[in-house]
Amino acid sequence: MKPYAKPTKHIEGATGDFEVVIGMEVHAQVTSKSKLFSGASTGFGNEPNSNVSLVDAAMPGMLPVINEECVAQAVRTGLGLKAKINLRSVFDRKNYFYPDLPQGYQISQYKSPIVGEGAVAVDVSPTEQIEVGIERLHLEQDAGKSLHDQSATDSFVDLNRSGVALMEIVSKPDLRSADEAKAYVTKLRTILRYLGTCDGNMEQGSLRADVNVSVRRPGEPLGTRCEIKNVNSIRFIGQAIEAEARRQIGIIEDGGKIDQETRLFDPGRGETRSMRSKEEAHDYRYFPDPDLLPLEFDQAFVDALAGDLPELPDAKKARFVRDYGLPPYDAGVLVADKDTADYYEAAVKHRGSPRDAKLVANWMTGDVAAYANSVGLSVAQTHIKPGQIAEIVDLISDGTISGKIAKDVLAIVIAEDQDGDPRAIVEARGMTQVTDHGAIAACVDAIVAANPDKAAQARAKPSMLGWFVGQVMKNTGGKANPRTVNELLKAKLGV
Repeated sequence: MKPYAKPTKHIEGATGDFEVVIGMEVHAQVTSKSKLFSGASTGFGNEPNSNVSLVDAAMPGMLPVINEECVAQAVRTGLGLKAKINLRSVFDRKNYFYPDLPQGYQISQYKSPIVGEGAVAVDVSPTEQIEVGIERLHLEQDAGKSLHDQSATDSFVDLNRSGVALMEIVSKPDLRSADEAKAYVTKLRTILRYLGTCDGNMEQGSLRADVNVSVRRPGEPLGTRCEIKNVNSIRFIGQAIEAEARRQIGIIEDGGKIDQETRLFDPGRGETRSMRSKEEAHDYRYFPDPDLLPLEFDQAFVDALAGDLPELPDAKKARFVRDYGLPPYDAGVLVADKDTADYYEAAVKHRGSPRDAKLVANWMTGDVAAYANSVGLSVAQTHIKPGQIAEIVDLISDGTISGKIAKDVLAIVIAEDQDGDPRAIVEARGMTQVTDHGAIAACVDAIVAANPDKAAQARAKPSMLGWFVGQVMKNTGGKANPRTVNELLKAKLGV
């Protein structure tokens, strides 16, 4: 694995170019019914302090007991990241004080994590792919949540989140732009959702990122990094990186030096601000947790989990390209969301009939996606059924309707007849495409005869043919077969 991704973008400063270097620490809440070391519920949105056991509240004498499903979820994630699974790992105490950390320490993993090095392939654009190295994945417990907006004079603590299992996924400093960082987190979230190990809901806090940013002159050693803490949206990740890189460049160009520190991103102001000086490992006084034995399992445990993994995004994308003849970009768009990918395959395989898989993809990523976006849903969440898309594509392919009529049929399905069969809609409403050569030819003759000047222009400049096509389609209510119209116009005008 290469140590760094190839630089793709430089930031222009007043005194020359700079390169931004980015590493990510993504905290992903493990999908499990109970917490990492207790049986308390992990349900989101419950009443404050209703999901709290005596272990979570750090009552005297309470001992942690490892949740096997959380261990399995971490191993599944490691396998999905093509990472080394460590058959022996150790839980450590990371000592620091926060009001919402009842124990006064966090149970985490330091020198011996459950998952070692791996890699993620990331499509930054249709023409650019990078590989981002994974340094490690370790399990740890989440802290509670301090609430400062409930009272003018007091702060409150909600311990519902205390003890919930987190996977901290640490990347290597392989990212070189805000776009790369956003694409990486998007891909990582997709993998986690496919695996079912984290729901990826950033708005609920179940996926959040600490972003490490430094800048340097191209070719120089790595600069001093600053960590931007708890960024909870992919858009904000990009904005935070841009703002922090600009801040550091400004300091360097003014002759200053960067202090290693932890910062927060303020989306309203579009800037980062200092939170505290950056702690080093010795500040946390790590030591093995005396209440937990080293975590050990055998290769058979790993192999059993590996044998039960779902098809992951990269494999599904390759299959869509191979089996359905899709361009890699189209396949990548479809597999970015598992439900959308499943919806696509359901449409392609509807009633077991082979159909134009590329045309299905075009409709899903075009008109159907446009409607879904307009109502704030994914394609798979709309009321439009995969079978309805399949039927529309079949109607186009067999020449029953044109692409324009198909848009009208889809509009009817969306607004008027949600459960309607597109073929029945076409028949009932007389929307069948006109394919009769004689009728179309008569329309072509009439329009050409009525517009001799434009006909002469079209003979001299064939690109004018489109105007005549539009007139024929208008006169036939959009029902004329476009291919037939083009053929007859070319013959009539001699172009």
